Amino acid sequence: MARKIFEKAGMIPGLQPLAPAAPGAAASDQAPKPKTAPGTMMGFLTAQSDAVQEAETLRSRVRALEQQAPLRRIDAARIRRSRWANRHEQSFATADFAALKAEIAAAGGNVQPVKVRPVAVLNGSTAPDGEAFELIFGHRRHRACAELGLPVLAVVEEASDLSLFEQMERENRGRQNLSAWEQGVMYRKALDEGLFGSLRRLAESLGVDVSMVSKSVALARLPEAVIGAFSSPLDIQFRWAAPLTEAMQKDPEGTLARARELGSVRGTLGAPAVLARLLGTAPGSGPVAPPTPASPVTKPLSLSRAGQLLARLACDEQGRVTIHFEAGVLPPQRHRALMKALEDFLRE
Repeated sequence: MARKIFEKAGMIPGLQPLAPAAPGAAASDQAPKPKTAPGTMMGFLTAQSDAVQEAETLRSRVRALEQQAPLRRIDAARIRRSRWANRHEQSFATADFAALKAEIAAAGGNVQPVKVRPVAVLNGSTAPDGEAFELIFGHRRHRACAELGLPVLAVVEEASDLSLFEQMERENRGRQNLSAWEQGVMYRKALDEGLFGSLRRLAESLGVDVSMVSKSVALARLPEAVIGAFSSPLDIQFRWAAPLTEAMQKDPEGTLARARELGSVRGTLGAPAVLARLLGTAPGSGPVAPPTPASPVTKPLSLSRAGQLLARLACDEQGRVTIHFEAGVLPPQRHRALMKALEDFLRE
């Protein structure tokens, strides 16, 4: 009976008939062999299972390597803004941008990479080596490197327009938030060009509040004269969308007239005062005061000790001064002392 079972086991594909032991070979020199046909079958299945598992592990490693986007240093001139670019030109004239640029200069380049997608042409002509790129995100880092004449550290990734738009919007929220105006222009362009079927679909896809999307798009659809009444569109706030839209609906001629008057003396009033004038709620009805010269943008100042950077001071075109302290330089228990020093300084 046992002999027949072994003969049948030898008919199973992949199973080799048991070979007799070599003459003189010690029992310990030979691998233990199954004594039954089921045991032989179990050994075969175990070997096959290990092979399948190893092959799947290797395939997983290959997929992981294929998905790793390469890091490259690319000439800033070979990287262009996409049609979905969302940074207003004035966002590159702020104290925050000046501080970012100083950090990149000190490091010799952007430590945090931008992300780009390859495109066929650059500015209507083929790039010298046949390759050019469009920004997915990292417009401020790219601009800083371009102004400093430094190459841009970038992740290169194939991306559709929809993927580019979603990645750019999410990355901005995780870093330097866009202004209400920039956000609105970005969303309005995506809706007008059919990237999303509706305002609600856009909000759901990006994981943002639909009311915030609605307010920002409403700001972006205001007439240019109304936006031009402000010193910078970056100063306009989300909560102003409803009153400004209502003013345009109730009194379009009067609102536009006030906007043009404010635009002729742009820069003389703060954003809240401009809003009040546009809405007709400002006290008095006299003409807007003549413009005063804008404060010059000064070169950022740095404070160092023993070769270590401690703080930076920057001034924008509106005369607003920002001081950035390096991490660990100003612990929380010294905040009150700093405010007291500022109070004494401003009292002079």
